[in-house]
Amino acid sequence: MVVTLPPGVSVFERGWLSSNNILIQGAQGTALIDSGYCTHADQTLALLDSALQGRPLDLLLNTHLHSDHCGGNAALQARYPALQTHIPPGHADYVRVWDAHALSYTPTGQQCPRFHLSATLQPGSEMPLGDLRWQVHAAPGHDPHSVILFEPVSRTLVSADALWERGFGVVFPELDGQDAFDEVAATLDLIENLNPTAVVPGHGAPFADAAAAVAYARKRLDGFVQNPDKHLQYAAKVLLKFKLLEAQHLELRALQAWAQGTPYFANTLTRHFAGASVVEVTGQLLAELVRSGAATQQGTVVYNA
Repeated sequence: MVVTLPPGVSVFERGWLSSNNILIQGAQGTALIDSGYCTHADQTLALLDSALQGRPLDLLLNTHLHSDHCGGNAALQARYPALQTHIPPGHADYVRVWDAHALSYTPTGQQCPRFHLSATLQPGSEMPLGDLRWQVHAAPGHDPHSVILFEPVSRTLVSADALWERGFGVVFPELDGQDAFDEVAATLDLIENLNPTAVVPGHGAPFADAAAAVAYARKRLDGFVQNPDKHLQYAAKVLLKFKLLEAQHLELRALQAWAQGTPYFANTLTRHFAGASVVEVTGQLLAELVRSGAATQQGTVVYNA
């Protein structure tokens, strides 16, 4: 099904290490939603240079502050000195003092160069982006402070990791022992009530059938609610795969050392694989990634696939 986006809206579909970037251009200015991962910053700048054709980037918004959505912020701020950066309010204080642990970068074993904020994206407000006005909605679940953006005239939704065509992002508060599956359900209810005709997810291609995506996400959520360990195992594999996406290849010992030194990964394994060592469980998860075609191993070297 062809997805029609409003005039001036274009999507840089990036895959999984970097989130999608949504560029909005109009007579009133230019804006980018989410900036991708830091190791892709040069590519992000090149994509923008090509699309902007000499125009400056005026505004940068982050739907949430996971590293794959804001890792390019510092590079964009260096390229565009007048750039205004708006982030969800929940982590604003941590950005001001740059607390990499509270911002999740240390616990996930990921990178994000320090950036500054100009203002916060307040849920319940509207943001003029390009020549359009977008509603800002709180969307907790995947991240407790995440927001989604909705343009009501075209009924276009920027859903970030609250909704993909086939699922949603890891529910990270659950890895901290917090109950957050109910928040995922409430956010899916919100999206259903918004009734978008075009959805731009944080990862994957834009899609039109929001109802089918919400139905699939609810089915997946129900499985996690019935069996929380299933979610923990999924989260561990996602973290491991992300590391492989970042490094492309690693010695097995280096991957094991990363696993032992990454709090979210080690804590998840402790809860899901009681009695097994991190090295043992890393090997088990790696074998599952190899069987699924998401990784390969040649001798002592592990490759992303």
